[in-house]
Amino acid sequence: MTTTRLTRYDRSMLRLMNDRRGQALYSTAARRRLTVAVHIALTVAIGGLMTHFFLAKGEPLWPAVAMVVLLLPWMVATGIINGATRGLLELREHVLDERQSAERSRVVTRAHRMTTLLLAAAATALLITGGVDGDAPKAYAAPLLIAVLVVHWIMPLWVAGLWAQDEPADVETPEAGALGH
Repeated sequence: MTTTRLTRYDRSMLRLMNDRRGQALYSTAARRRLTVAVHIALTVAIGGLMTHFFLAKGEPLWPAVAMVVLLLPWMVATGIINGATRGLLELREHVLDERQSAERSRVVTRAHRMTTLLLAAAATALLITGGVDGDAPKAYAAPLLIAVLVVHWIMPLWVAGLWAQDEPADVETPEAGALGH
């Protein structure tokens, strides 16, 4: 951390992101990967429901209700990933130490490289689909671009969750008297 004074918000967020009560949910790499996979699946489901809601004729209400229902587990999964990364992406820069700041930069760089590839794939898919049909699929262009924007926004969280390291095990050092000296 730098010598900048922490605000009440900074102290509150630092306490929240370093709260270890939920550690069992993300203590292993497999659990973190599962949480990220669930978060991705929920994000895709919510995005698909949102697309259906806006593109469907007659605009049924069930997709909106399903989105609201899926939002709670999505928020819980977001919290688990943030706990696993100790708030790497949620804490303000001046609260992070040098190692965390460097890790944040690596995560954001990796995530942006991945979203650049995703954006290129989305643009290519639209161009190929438009070339095959002779007309660009206008109805799907906006939802696809919104989906890529959402992924661009969330990708650093997913990358941070996947790249988070296990907590070091508490190593108990034997007392000098316990060694028989």
